[in-house]
Amino acid sequence: MSPMAIQERIESKLRDSLAPTFLDVINESGKHNVAPGSETHFKVIVVAPTLSVLTAVERHQRIYGLLAAELADGVHALSIKAYSPDEWARTEPGSVGASPDCMGGTGHQT
Repeated sequence: MSPMAIQERIESKLRDSLAPTFLDVINESGKHNVAPGSETHFKVIVVAPTLSVLTAVERHQRIYGLLAAELADGVHALSIKAYSPDEWARTEPGSVGASPDCMGGTGHQT
């Protein structure tokens, strides 16, 4: 049996721990200066009733805690958009936004 891909581990941990009504884990590594097939940069959009009682900071802390092993083992960047179901219902479609392209670690070129 091959090891589970990092993206699959992230999805599994978030599903098991948060029981989300919506979950999208996007591998954005291709937008960065990394080898093809890398799993180093992710965006997580998660909607879960369990997040309703947490502040935005607590939501991020919870997700970072759940994914500590992945962050210690190759995940370089994690963008988190965490919503309660009520917040998600009030969110405009498409407003979550695309992540910017990587600047290649060199900053803005003029």
